[in-house]
Amino acid sequence: MKILILLTFLPSFLLASIEDGGWTTEEKDVVPQKEKCNIERHDAKELTQKEFLKRYAYSEPVIIYNVENEEFKKLTEKQEMLSTWHDVDVTLNSANTYSYTRVPTTFGNYIEEKMKPQNLEMLGNETLYLFGDIDQKTWKPLLEKYNQPEWQLPGHSAALSFGIAGAGTGVPFHFHGPGFAEVIHGSKRWFLYPYEERPNWNPDKTTLEWYTYDYPKLSREELPLECEMKPGELIYFPDKWWHATLNIQSSVFISTFLSP
Repeated sequence: MKILILLTFLPSFLLASIEDGGWTTEEKDVVPQKEKCNIERHDAKELTQKEFLKRYAYSEPVIIYNVENEEFKKLTEKQEMLSTWHDVDVTLNSANTYSYTRVPTTFGNYIEEKMKPQNLEMLGNETLYLFGDIDQKTWKPLLEKYNQPEWQLPGHSAALSFGIAGAGTGVPFHFHGPGFAEVIHGSKRWFLYPYEERPNWNPDKTTLEWYTYDYPKLSREELPLECEMKPGELIYFPDKWWHATLNIQSSVFISTFLSP
């Protein structure tokens, strides 16, 4: 596996000033981090289908940058979404590995009342966020404006899953089939391990708690593949790769799940 390591340091206030489409995050809530990326990166304009299949599709994650989704980005700015989707019913999931809890509400109520930065004292099953449980028919006018990844896995179909979540939230380690995930607004950090390298974590604890207390104790050999993703970037993860996510600031994101 090829490894690319970039290591720099950014103060948190710079992250808070990133253009975010109205999805503002107070400086105190931005998750501090070292700007480290050891996942291979590839320009979308140069990645062919043939190279994707040969190098990444069945073997390792890749982050693809220079992805173009400007119309979708405009449609998912905060005020635009509130004016269009305010009264639409949505279902919130708990932010633990197995997502036991489902809470019905409206999109406007979630954005204006329930979407909050992660508290370190809260368990994953007490933390609610919007991801996955949206009615495909209701949200079709928005989802059809999204330019899906052009790279294909032969014999697989694609399903979209849209989400919005506050700073410090995320999903602890889990695995499933292959897919793509793109950041539209904000920023999100990904952590990944191959299937045979099962990470050690508590499925009811949040990614933020794992990142704050457990991650610093990992030996060099135990560290995951990881990278922060920003708007215009998407990650591809192969089948059955363990992965966890952490929203560095309030984020809008969309995943393309692939199934045979």
